[in-house]
Amino acid sequence: MTKPVRILSTLALKGAVGNLAARFEAESGVRIDPDFAPTLALLERLRGGEGADVVILTKEALDDLAVCGTVVAASCADLARSYVGIAVKAGAGHPDIATEAALRATLLGARSVAYSRLGASGILFTQLIDRLGIAAEINARAKIIPQGFTAELLVSGQADLAVQQISELKLVGGVEVVGPIPRELQSPAVFSAGRLAASNNVASSDRLLTFLASPEAVPALRESGLEPFSP
Repeated sequence: MTKPVRILSTLALKGAVGNLAARFEAESGVRIDPDFAPTLALLERLRGGEGADVVILTKEALDDLAVCGTVVAASCADLARSYVGIAVKAGAGHPDIATEAALRATLLGARSVAYSRLGASGILFTQLIDRLGIAAEINARAKIIPQGFTAELLVSGQADLAVQQISELKLVGGVEVVGPIPRELQSPAVFSAGRLAASNNVASSDRLLTFLASPEAVPALRESGLEPFSP
């Protein structure tokens, strides 16, 4: 029996990898064994000695691992760009977030905003509300989770707005994505994949990486809320 490919992936790719896994397994006969967590948490686990075959992280994190030899540089491939967005509970009105001024007013008018302490979206949002001069007001009533899906707090009624990567917001049922934070206020996160140098499942891992970066994977990446690099 072919050995499964163990993947450690950022949460932003959970939807896409979930959709692509069955297709890859059917075409290759190779099973995928995925585990999902924020990039910072995955890096901590890797530093602690956890093993895997393929990692999907932010490009910056993957590049750092390639420089130190933890990841094989020649195996690395950029998969997709991801933007931070805002969601509301299904059926709720969609607030105006189209401009900086509108976003500022919407955030200040919310009973509570949910965001994550870890991950690219949490870092961006923390910097954004500080730049807008509203950090104290927002954080006084924000729901800040250590990791996981912020949109779950919309369903439970603990927040009016949820901030996270759009691909992560879309994984939660019972919510609606309003749209991205104005793009001039953010830089997209780039998510990339590579093979760990310690992997002893090289052929299957490289086959998976080729598949994830191919045009075949584009529909699933786009449907999950990401902007694929492959045409």
